[in-house]
Amino acid sequence: MKKTEKIKKIILPAVLWLLFEGIAVTLWLTKQNLFYLFNFTYIGTSLAIGILLLQFRYRHARRVAQLLVGTYMLVYLGLICHENMQIEGFWYYLFTGVFEAATIHYAVAKIFGPLVFGRGWCGYACWTAMILDLLPYKVPQQPRKKWGFIRYIVFVLSFVFVSALFLARVNHMEQIMFWAFLIGNVLYYIVGIVLAFALKDNRAFCKYICPVTVFLKPMSYFSLLRIRCDESKCISCGKCKKVCPMNVDMTDNARKRGNGTECILCYECTKACPKEALK
Repeated sequence: MKKTEKIKKIILPAVLWLLFEGIAVTLWLTKQNLFYLFNFTYIGTSLAIGILLLQFRYRHARRVAQLLVGTYMLVYLGLICHENMQIEGFWYYLFTGVFEAATIHYAVAKIFGPLVFGRGWCGYACWTAMILDLLPYKVPQQPRKKWGFIRYIVFVLSFVFVSALFLARVNHMEQIMFWAFLIGNVLYYIVGIVLAFALKDNRAFCKYICPVTVFLKPMSYFSLLRIRCDESKCISCGKCKKVCPMNVDMTDNARKRGNGTECILCYECTKACPKEALK
């Protein structure tokens, strides 16, 4: 591999790392809390490592990033620090008017972040998908169902749940949020695994149930980082569509392409393309 090609492969992970480092330093200085420097430096470094390995075609590159970020957020932030990083935690901190923990996480990863890296959270950091991607149905075995409305129901229910707790002025809210985190994760895993085997699709939970996608989808429409098709090279073989875990039509460069806001930047389509038309 030529030196110039190696440099080009380093640019994307380097830019991503600098972006997260900028967030880390900004939050550290504005919040006067060293934790934010560690937190976002760790996440940015983990993602940069995953992307770098992906650029050099390491087979398990995305899995490395998933495990580094997903395990950290689930085990350290969730189980050890008792932070509810699920959507209920976001509503909780939002209602208390505190820009901490889940609200910062959602702002960076799921509300404004997708304007830059789309649904990258789903592909490289989500601790639910981290487990679901280990199941045997990495390529969907059935046509996509029209069940996307379920995610909006779950989204509303999570809002109603936290709103009801505040309206009822329930005591020990932080403890309740921690238990909501534990129970919520168990339910997510159970539902996700059952759906994966029932529909023969590891990502069925992401497509139909996950409430976080309500934030991710509209912002991902404007994402700067997108997979594009060189139509002069494309031979319409359909291999990219067959391997896509989210059923995205990558041959269409329009932002309105089929399931376009579902792309998790896994780059399986680029690996499958026999003409290297996707980049």
